[in-house]
Amino acid sequence: MPLTKSGLHVLLVDDDEALCHMLGSFFASRGVAFTAVHCADHLDSTIETLRPSIVVLDLMLPGVDGLTALKRLREHDAATPVILLTALTDETERIIGLEMGADDYVSKPFLPRELLARIHAVLRYSGAQTVRPTGPAGDCIRFGDFALTLSRPALTKAGERVKIGPGELQILARLAARPMEVISGDALRQLLEGRGGSACNKSIYVAILRLRRIVEIDPDKPRLIQTVRTRGYMFVPEQAADEKIA
Repeated sequence: MPLTKSGLHVLLVDDDEALCHMLGSFFASRGVAFTAVHCADHLDSTIETLRPSIVVLDLMLPGVDGLTALKRLREHDAATPVILLTALTDETERIIGLEMGADDYVSKPFLPRELLARIHAVLRYSGAQTVRPTGPAGDCIRFGDFALTLSRPALTKAGERVKIGPGELQILARLAARPMEVISGDALRQLLEGRGGSACNKSIYVAILRLRRIVEIDPDKPRLIQTVRTRGYMFVPEQAADEKIA
């Protein structure tokens, strides 16, 4: 689907055809590319094909429900932002959705302008790009046995996918994309807040600690992810780390 001049592409997953038609007209009037599908049975392949900027996912769907679809998605895709749509009055479902990796939720009924504002907010806080790269040069960063893909963040070790939390993966991608550059704790905290959390300095510390346990040879003596006191954190490529130690 060709992108509009805004560069934003919204994928709506909702079986309410009237709602899909209404939002399609609204987004078109705002110069936003829009695709609607009525079930989540093949959400993973749909996202892989369309590469949308963000997914708006209804919880109440025929076949595969929204929470199940979200769980499956987050098992291998920590990057694509997701906003949940819910008509449920029970907050439990919404909380579960946020804990499973949704970035935000909007309760039905809602104004189209509210949804668009939430979309822009999620993309802004998560640092997501409205146009997703398709694998440019330098998209894959390798260190040791690890390979980190930046365009759609994923981490593998010796060719096997690594189990890593969405927040830690986002932080690693942000740091690795800017080697030898200090990224403030506030900037990294926004990545966690963009996933529906209420992050604090301690949560960043914990995320960095978990990340080091995954990628560092000795987490107590980190070489790849280094702390720059009072300023933030920095990703140090292996060669630079060797040079510093030597």
